[in-house]
Amino acid sequence: MASIEWKVEGAVRTVLLNRPEKRNALDGEMMDLLKAAFDAPPQPSERVAVIRGAGPVFCAGLDMRWRANNPQGESGIEKMLHAVETFPLPVVSIVHGDAIAGGNELALHSDIVVASTAARFGMSLAQVGLAPSWFLAKKLLEVGGPVITKKILLLGDPLPAAEFHKLGLISHIAEPDALETTAAAIIQRLADNAPLSLVAMKALINREMQFRDQIPHEDIDEIVDRARTSQDAQEGMRARLEKRKAVFKGV
Repeated sequence: MASIEWKVEGAVRTVLLNRPEKRNALDGEMMDLLKAAFDAPPQPSERVAVIRGAGPVFCAGLDMRWRANNPQGESGIEKMLHAVETFPLPVVSIVHGDAIAGGNELALHSDIVVASTAARFGMSLAQVGLAPSWFLAKKLLEVGGPVITKKILLLGDPLPAAEFHKLGLISHIAEPDALETTAAAIIQRLADNAPLSLVAMKALINREMQFRDQIPHEDIDEIVDRARTSQDAQEGMRARLEKRKAVFKGV
């Protein structure tokens, strides 16, 4: 059974995170498969793509065991999220359970998020000694602004979907028993709209939001890499796997 499954039925491309026994935590293979699912050009019948998660959790972020064994360099998440963000058609994430760290970013790189009020969103990187890349932090700034981004990143605590919605970070919430009908109505509404208009509007918005990529940030990349490859990062990930409090030393 593949950790990412996707299919096209009529107007809808459905992409399923299918690793429920690991809370849909992303490893290298999953990110490669997700990227491939959104690199594949839309068929003529397609109007919208939908991301779902199997099991009780939407996505718990990067797999800590996999990340601990791959501390150097890029994880591949940036390229995967770029493929989601630049997919020509609207992308809807249906978030029925927690979306943490990379799962949070996956949802926010979609065009529309429909979340259950039972779900939580957040970026727990500071609690395990990691830091977001320029690309990942840019998305939080785009949707939340600096005050909310600092709250999410510096504290690292997950927030209820209702608070994310109130802050304007996600577009729609629904009670758990109404999530599917709410999402279905939104997906149908997108499918009924003019496809060329949707493609043009998404391309326009993405292009206008790209200005932050031109800001020099090589020095920031070095600081982020220092955190990612630090002894604290190794300690933080071990502590999370061992379900204990991490002891950080700033090295």
